[in-house]
Amino acid sequence: MNQMDKYLIVIEKGDVGFSAYSPDVWGCVATGDTIEETAQLMQDTLYRHIDNLLEDGEPIPLPRGLEAYHEALEESEGEEYFLTYIPLPFVLT
Repeated sequence: MNQMDKYLIVIEKGDVGFSAYSPDVWGCVATGDTIEETAQLMQDTLYRHIDNLLEDGEPIPLPRGLEAYHEALEESEGEEYFLTYIPLPFVLT
């Protein structure tokens, strides 16, 4: 899989845990106590969200890769964040 086969997710450290979102899939978020838990919850949430879009006949947002977010991430106001990718084999195959 290359970057275009996966959605980028941003995981941010907060005061009491972590939160995650995908810049390509607005409204799809997750929170957890650890980075690993947050990434897993985000994957589950993203899969359900995409599955609901497919069931409703809605268009699926295509992943754009890290380059599309580089400037936005640089403008972050000192927040601590982590990046990872969520593979989507059932959507893009």
